[in-house]
Amino acid sequence: MYQPATLAALIEHFQQQTPVRASSLIISVWGDALEPRGSAVWLGSLIKLFEPFGISERLMRTSIFRLSQDGWLTSEKIGRRSYYRLTDSGHSRFEDAFRRVYGASYPEWDGRWLFVNMHLLSADERKQLIDRLRILGFGPFGSSLYATPWAETSKVSAILDDLELSAKVVLITTEALQRQADASLLELVRQGWSLEALEAGYTNFVERFRPLWQELESRDALCPESAFLARTLLIHEYRKLALRDPALPATLLPKSWSGNGARQLCRNLYQRLTPAAESWLQDSLESADGPMPAPDKSFQQRFN
Repeated sequence: MYQPATLAALIEHFQQQTPVRASSLIISVWGDALEPRGSAVWLGSLIKLFEPFGISERLMRTSIFRLSQDGWLTSEKIGRRSYYRLTDSGHSRFEDAFRRVYGASYPEWDGRWLFVNMHLLSADERKQLIDRLRILGFGPFGSSLYATPWAETSKVSAILDDLELSAKVVLITTEALQRQADASLLELVRQGWSLEALEAGYTNFVERFRPLWQELESRDALCPESAFLARTLLIHEYRKLALRDPALPATLLPKSWSGNGARQLCRNLYQRLTPAAESWLQDSLESADGPMPAPDKSFQQRFN
């Protein structure tokens, strides 16, 4: 079976990060490969799954422990084996991230904005809320004012209730006088969402993963383990960009926005790698009931 030569460079790039962000990669794999299966997974099979990335058993155990301490994972012990699954809180945090990474394109913008005024919050409260709002695509229009052209008030209200901040925050829905952005609005958007840095990130993503697509385009039988490794690194790097991307309407973006090409490349590679990658996961993971179940139906809807 074919093993892509470009995979070695992608793994080396990941390993050169200092320090190696093991917890971040675990989150990527959990969201991409484990969450759709909805079952607890044996720690031993996770340790083996991550070895090719250069993550040692000790670092793996430490990272899993920290994710559990942070409320992402919960464990159960059966005999001498430990099995891990997402907590309810971890599952909730994943849901919004899933939509940002794998979801369908946004509809045409109707010119409305949703503003969140957090002037009454303490510095710690503001940081907690901003971290959650950024997942929904909010950007700053001031130190205490965040905005988005998309988010539903119900989602923001649920976050405020979860953080017990509803009594201190004001939500405002406005309608733009015109749907075509003028120079002043474009400048606010450019600064608020750091679009130049995001544009550069998407450009680097395309440059890094295009050689893999060119190599695989005409290949048939892929090595299952190589496909899993490549898909993991692909979605890990894309996730970091997609969760910073507010998915703004085209009228608010620079011309020739590089995010469009990056998403198309990610979609094509993901679909190309998935059959072999899923074969590897099915053979490598173990749940408390034996082999891991197949992914649920929502998995088939990723990237449309």
